[in-house]
Amino acid sequence: MADSNKLTKATIIENLHETHGFNRNDIHLIIDEFFEEVKKGLKNDQVIELRGFGTFEVRTRKGREKARNPKTGEIVSVSTHGVAIFRPGKELKDYVWNLRNHEEN
Repeated sequence: MADSNKLTKATIIENLHETHGFNRNDIHLIIDEFFEEVKKGLKNDQVIELRGFGTFEVRTRKGREKARNPKTGEIVSVSTHGVAIFRPGKELKDYVWNLRNHEEN
């Protein structure tokens, strides 16, 4: 049973196909290539700015000698590593700002 509160890549492809009549295989290829470009940019330490949507970037998280594995409780050390960060743009922030308030009314 599908989660009606989740939007998957397959659903996006189907929606674009139904709305615009684009070929499903072409949509799938374009979406996959888009994400590959984003991943390549992040790998090359580039900031990916999608105006009206948001920005993806890599930030460095400092390592620690004493971290805890939440599954086992074991104390482990974690080396310095990169993490992908998404910052929503102003238009996206404004768009979703009152969504929860509208659902309650």
